[in-house]
Amino acid sequence: MLTFFKTAEAPPPQTPTGFFTDTTLCIGCKACEVACKQWNQLPSDGLNWRGTSYDNTHVLSASTWRHVAFVEQLPAHGERSGQRGIESTWMGDADGSTGQFGRWLMMSDVCKHCQQAPCEEACPTGAILYNEFHNVYVQQDICNGCGYCVSACPFGVLDRGEEDGRVHKCTLCYDRQKDGMTPACAKACPTESIQFGPVEELRERARRRVEELHRRGDSTAYLYGDQPAGEYSALNAFFLLTDTPQTYNLPQAPRRPNARLLPNYLLGLAGTALMLGVAALSMHRAGRAA
Repeated sequence: MLTFFKTAEAPPPQTPTGFFTDTTLCIGCKACEVACKQWNQLPSDGLNWRGTSYDNTHVLSASTWRHVAFVEQLPAHGERSGQRGIESTWMGDADGSTGQFGRWLMMSDVCKHCQQAPCEEACPTGAILYNEFHNVYVQQDICNGCGYCVSACPFGVLDRGEEDGRVHKCTLCYDRQKDGMTPACAKACPTESIQFGPVEELRERARRRVEELHRRGDSTAYLYGDQPAGEYSALNAFFLLTDTPQTYNLPQAPRRPNARLLPNYLLGLAGTALMLGVAALSMHRAGRAA
C-alpha cells in the first residue's frame, strides 16, 4: 500500500522586516547580546577580555548572533583631541592621573539579511532560504555542515557549531515575529540603537536621522547597506556609521561570488578557445613541415 505525504503549504508572504542599527546611540551595554542569548538559549562565550576592551565575545559566531564591537580610538602622537572627528572623551583613570582624550565607537553587529544573500546562493542543500518576512533563515534539519555558506558570506556572519557541525546565525527571532513580537535584541536595547520594523519604513527613518545629524554638525554620519553597492545588494539589516566601514570590521566593498560567475565563465571559454586555436595552428604548421 502506497503512503502519500502531504507537503505543507508555505506561509503567505509578509512585509519584509529588518533592523536599523544607529551606532551613534549605542552605549555598549551589551543588553542585546544578553537578550539574544537568553531567548535563543545560546551558551556563554566566557570572560576572555580582548586587550583593554570590555568586549568578551570578539566576533559573531555559532553561539553569538549579536556582537557589540568596542572600537577604541586615541589621537595619534602630536594630534589634538577633535582632529579626525575624535571627540573630547576622557579615556583613563577617574582621578585624571593617566589616560588621554579619545573616543569609543560601539556597534551592535548582526546578520545583514542581504536581499541577495551569497550564503543562500552557495548552499547546495537548500537549507538556507528566505522566510515569509524575507529574512535569511537556516533550516537546521537540512544543513549538512558543508561550510560553503561560511566562505561565501563577506561579513563573517555564519559559523559552524562545535557540537553539531551545523551552521548557526541570527534568525531575526523568527519565532517571535510569527507571534507579532519584536526580536529580543531590539526589545532589550535601552537607547533604541537597534530598531526593528518594516524595511522601507526603517530606511526612511534612517535617512531622516542622517539629515538630523548633519544639521547638528556631524557631517561624518552615513548609512551602510541602505542601497545596493556595486555587485552587492542592499541589506535588510543596515547601519548608521560615523567612520569608515573597516573601522567597524565591515568590508568597504562586499563581494558576491555569484555576481562574477558569468564573467568568469565567459573568460574561461575565451581562454579555452584561444588554447584550442593555438594548438590547431601548431598542428597545422607541424603537418606542413612534415
